[in-house]
Amino acid sequence: MISNLEYYKVFYYVGKHKSITEAAKELSISQPAVSQSIHQLENTLGCTLFQRTSRGMKFTSEGALLYRYVEKGYEHIEIGEERLKQLMHLDAGEVRIGASDMTLKFFLLPYLEKFHELYPGIKVTVTNGPTPETMTYLADDRIDFGVISGPFEEKEGYSSFAVSEIEDVFVAGRRFIQYKNRMLDFSNLEQLPLILLEGNSSTRSYIDSFLVSHDVHIQPEFELSTSDMIVQFALRNLGVGCVVKDFAKEYLDSGVLFELRFNQIIPKRKICVITNNSRPISLAASRLLELIRSTDESKN
Repeated sequence: MISNLEYYKVFYYVGKHKSITEAAKELSISQPAVSQSIHQLENTLGCTLFQRTSRGMKFTSEGALLYRYVEKGYEHIEIGEERLKQLMHLDAGEVRIGASDMTLKFFLLPYLEKFHELYPGIKVTVTNGPTPETMTYLADDRIDFGVISGPFEEKEGYSSFAVSEIEDVFVAGRRFIQYKNRMLDFSNLEQLPLILLEGNSSTRSYIDSFLVSHDVHIQPEFELSTSDMIVQFALRNLGVGCVVKDFAKEYLDSGVLFELRFNQIIPKRKICVITNNSRPISLAASRLLELIRSTDESKN
């Protein structure tokens, strides 16, 4: 068991400089204090560590053996301290984020761009996945925070705040032109070939639950992994796609696709930032969250 780490610190500097005088200067203590520490360490270990020579302090074989290990340990401490300083000054570090394609593309990217401009030394890792996967990553400490789309199950020990709204729409191309500008009932969807996200996403769960609440039960023609692919399928007239409106905005604005109109409104959903209160968050992640909060508040 190490009896006194201060003795090893003195031993390291005497060994580094091969001089009691130089060690005393670097440690800002007296030469007798250096000599006393070396003497105490030698008594504790039961061996002689240095020999005094005309050219300074010379290791004994025992001292040389011990120094090889102390040198590595002490230099690792110094590296650790320097690394910590970098983290505290945001010159280094990592932020781990969980986000879906949608939340990344239509909310998070501008913040990541600004954050990188402010703190270019910080690595940002984005783990892509739908809301349920992001919640699992957060529980497993694989990410610092998640940017998810509602609805999601509120859990004890987690905190969230809304940052944006999204709107789910059904879009179609020229093959379905007879439905353009018509006021439809959601039940009409049961007769249409639909293109939806796979069932493990919050978007799919939301649409399914919403339609079931209106006694509408759908069997999609296609189930795809990304909203971008849903838009591409709709452009090729393979069916009516259900996407967050932002994904199809370019094609809706140009008239290549059109939005189906219904006699009731699909309520808008929220994009939220969620954190796990049971784990401390890094300084870098905290600073990114502050950037998101401050920008969001300035918009309101």
